[in-house]
Amino acid sequence: MVPFAGYAMPLQYRAGILAEHRHTRSLASLFDVSHMGQVRLSARPGASMESAARALERLVAADIVGLGPGRQRYTQFTNGTGGILDDLMVTSLGDHLWLVVNAARKHDDIERLNVLIGEECDIEVLDTRALIALQGPAAVAAFARLVPESEDLSFMQAALWSLEGETLMVSRSGYTGEDGVEVSVSSRGVESLARRLLSREGVEPAGLGARDSLRLEAGLCLHGHDIDTTTTPVEAGLAWSIQKRRRLEGGFPGADVIASQLRDGPPRRRVGLVSRERAPVREGAAIRSPSGEPLGAVTSGAFGPTTQGPVAMGYVASEAAAVGTAVEVERRNSWVEAEIRPLPFVPHRYHRT
Repeated sequence: MVPFAGYAMPLQYRAGILAEHRHTRSLASLFDVSHMGQVRLSARPGASMESAARALERLVAADIVGLGPGRQRYTQFTNGTGGILDDLMVTSLGDHLWLVVNAARKHDDIERLNVLIGEECDIEVLDTRALIALQGPAAVAAFARLVPESEDLSFMQAALWSLEGETLMVSRSGYTGEDGVEVSVSSRGVESLARRLLSREGVEPAGLGARDSLRLEAGLCLHGHDIDTTTTPVEAGLAWSIQKRRRLEGGFPGADVIASQLRDGPPRRRVGLVSRERAPVREGAAIRSPSGEPLGAVTSGAFGPTTQGPVAMGYVASEAAAVGTAVEVERRNSWVEAEIRPLPFVPHRYHRT
């Protein structure tokens, strides 16, 4: 158990990080992510949900008005320079929106919502709800033993179901690059649900260590590391999350900066890195050209159990971001040869129809 964003969180269980990582890739692992913030956002009496969605659009870069019921969308809270205050998931459930934000940022995010759009929307913090993620190729089949209809969901779809008196908000999404579901359940009902899932053949618990190595291999950003208030969605390779209408209309913090980078290109880009040494490079390590010119820095690095070698992500000057570019990365007061590689390192296996 380790401290994480004010919570005591499992770094690993008895099997260890390597085994948990591999089990997730082959079968199914259960992660406790109850430290994340959950918020219900709805329209005030007499107002439409479109008005609530438009209010949220003043804070995030994604198209929320066009988000249909039962659909989920990834987006970012941005600041005036286009930097990422936090990244979040927004789900439309018809008469309200369900937001999931990062643990370390949730108090700031909730204050921002209340201060900037609280007079227009009802904002309810769901602090009596837990969140668990069942991830891996066998995850959905295991969960469907409890809620058979969940198998009909596709990637980034969501629904509310009732199970033994508990209301579950289930989305077919996750943070590992694998198929799976994330399930919001009351804190009084989460232990029973977790034990029932862990009793299924092929389901094992997994902790923060495996979650981090899985998301790194999948090329997924971690806020405070790969994205932060100095990083724009364009630099981070997240421009796909800004739909066409929002690109044209703007109306969110930093929209002019982001539009300029979409048009002219950003000064730096997030890239994948693979070194020729077996030991991984770590966050903060400098990146330079073979001739010694500074290019950027590593933001995440670890040994990839699936790739069977060290993998990393970082930012380099745009002119050095092409796949195949040779670079050098600092490690223990020396420099190791590395190469820019495409992301993700391991292909995503989301269920799309």
